[in-house]
Amino acid sequence: MMDLRSLRLVSLSHVNDPERVTLFPGDPPSTLEVAATVAADGYHLQVVCQGEHTGTHWGAPGHFNEGEPLADDLDPGDLLLPAVRVDLRERCREDPDYAVTIDDLVAWEADHGRMPEECAVILHTGWQDYWGTPAFTNQDSAGVIHQPGFAPETVRWLTDTGRLGRRGALGTDTFGPDRGVDRTYAASRLLYRDHRISLEVLAHLEQLPASGAWVMAGGQINRRGSGSPALVLGLVPGDQLG
Repeated sequence: MMDLRSLRLVSLSHVNDPERVTLFPGDPPSTLEVAATVAADGYHLQVVCQGEHTGTHWGAPGHFNEGEPLADDLDPGDLLLPAVRVDLRERCREDPDYAVTIDDLVAWEADHGRMPEECAVILHTGWQDYWGTPAFTNQDSAGVIHQPGFAPETVRWLTDTGRLGRRGALGTDTFGPDRGVDRTYAASRLLYRDHRISLEVLAHLEQLPASGAWVMAGGQINRRGSGSPALVLGLVPGDQLG
């Protein structure tokens, strides 16, 4: 049983800063405006305006699939999951269109043991280092995004074998679980069924151990929401402290 007193909390989120945010092409603008000041009003208050998938965020199953649960259909437990981190930074540096294979995950399990049932499988690509720069979107002259992601057959393997189960997640430090070149969003469509969610545009993944931690996604629950900008926390047990 996890001893809450020994936990270290690590933020896996970028700061919400419209001057540095990298928007997915076509997403609505992100603004943060002062509405009141201590000097003039006696309190400090800002107005936030952004899409539900701006910056670090989570996505609900209904984001891609009609009839699947939306944000207000989820249970709190859907946002708290055991986590594994699959570090493929070297391969993703060599190939920005890299697709995570079943063999990659089998190799991870050979080193760290079988993934927990209904876990969050988090892909560490190194893209977090490009946040706030054009290199994050990494578009070519035709406007095509080049980012790594999960091959659809890999997502199907994760779901069919129970590693994602009905309440698991895929996480990544890129825009999402799909490769940038896949505009059919095949990986997302496979993921977003039942109560499975995504954790996207994550940060500080080097602070998350390969196994043994949990992740918890915050953010507000909008009515019929497709997800929410979020403070995603890594809950790292004492025996995993580095």
